[in-house]
Amino acid sequence: MQKIRPDMDIGNNIQRLRKAAGMTQEQTVARLQLMGLRISKSTYAKLETNRMNIKVSELVALKEIFRGEYADFFAGLTLD
Repeated sequence: MQKIRPDMDIGNNIQRLRKAAGMTQEQTVARLQLMGLRISKSTYAKLETNRMNIKVSELVALKEIFRGEYADFFAGLTLD
Protein backbone atom coordinates (compact mmCIF):
# COMPACT_ATOMS: atom_id res chain seq x y z
CA MET A 1 0.00 0.00 0.00
CA GLN A 2 1.33 3.42 -0.94
CA LYS A 3 1.40 6.06 1.78
CA ILE A 4 -0.07 9.49 1.20
CA ARG A 5 2.57 12.17 1.60
CA PRO A 6 1.74 15.73 2.61
CA ASP A 7 1.97 18.01 -0.39
CA MET A 8 2.25 21.30 1.48
CA ASP A 9 4.31 22.48 4.44
CA ILE A 10 1.54 22.98 7.01
CA GLY A 11 3.79 21.55 9.74
CA ASN A 12 5.79 24.77 10.08
CA ASN A 13 2.57 26.69 10.66
CA ILE A 14 1.41 24.18 13.28
CA GLN A 15 4.74 24.52 15.07
CA ARG A 16 4.65 28.32 14.83
CA LEU A 17 1.13 28.45 16.28
CA ARG A 18 2.06 26.08 19.11
CA LYS A 19 5.08 28.18 20.06
CA ALA A 20 3.06 31.40 19.84
CA ALA A 21 0.60 29.82 22.28
CA GLY A 22 3.55 29.15 24.63
CA MET A 23 2.99 25.39 24.60
CA THR A 24 5.31 22.41 24.35
CA GLN A 25 4.57 19.41 22.17
CA GLU A 26 3.81 17.42 25.33
CA GLN A 27 1.29 20.01 26.54
CA THR A 28 -0.37 20.11 23.13
CA VAL A 29 -0.64 16.33 22.95
CA ALA A 30 -2.11 16.23 26.47
CA ARG A 31 -4.77 18.78 25.48
CA LEU A 32 -5.59 16.83 22.30
CA GLN A 33 -5.96 13.66 24.34
CA LEU A 34 -8.23 15.43 26.85
CA MET A 35 -10.40 16.39 23.88
CA GLY A 36 -10.77 12.69 23.04
CA LEU A 37 -8.26 12.42 20.22
CA ARG A 38 -6.01 9.39 20.15
CA ILE A 39 -2.61 10.88 19.34
CA SER A 40 0.87 10.24 20.65
CA LYS A 41 3.76 12.64 20.97
CA SER A 42 5.56 10.88 18.12
CA THR A 43 2.52 11.21 15.86
CA TYR A 44 2.17 14.90 16.75
CA ALA A 45 5.87 15.43 16.01
CA LYS A 46 5.28 13.91 12.57
CA LEU A 47 2.57 16.53 11.93
CA GLU A 48 4.99 19.35 12.71
CA THR A 49 7.65 17.86 10.42
CA ASN A 50 5.25 17.06 7.56
CA ARG A 51 5.81 13.33 7.78
CA MET A 52 2.10 12.78 8.34
CA ASN A 53 -1.06 14.44 7.07
CA ILE A 54 -3.23 16.17 9.63
CA LYS A 55 -6.72 14.83 10.21
CA VAL A 56 -9.63 17.26 10.11
CA SER A 57 -10.48 16.41 13.74
CA GLU A 58 -6.92 17.31 14.76
CA LEU A 59 -7.06 20.59 12.83
CA VAL A 60 -10.35 21.56 14.50
CA ALA A 61 -8.94 20.71 17.93
CA LEU A 62 -5.68 22.59 17.35
CA LYS A 63 -7.63 25.65 16.19
CA GLU A 64 -9.42 25.61 19.54
CA ILE A 65 -6.29 24.90 21.58
CA PHE A 66 -4.23 27.63 19.91
CA ARG A 67 -7.22 30.01 19.75
CA GLY A 68 -6.47 30.79 16.14
CA GLU A 69 -8.24 30.88 12.82
CA TYR A 70 -8.14 28.23 10.12
CA ALA A 71 -6.35 30.72 7.87
CA ASP A 72 -3.44 30.71 10.36
CA PHE A 73 -2.75 27.06 9.54
CA PHE A 74 -2.57 27.81 5.81
CA ALA A 75 -0.69 31.13 5.95
CA GLY A 76 2.00 31.37 3.28
CA LEU A 77 1.11 28.10 1.57
CA THR A 78 0.98 28.37 -2.19
CA LEU A 79 0.80 26.01 -5.13
CA ASP A 80 4.06 25.88 -7.02
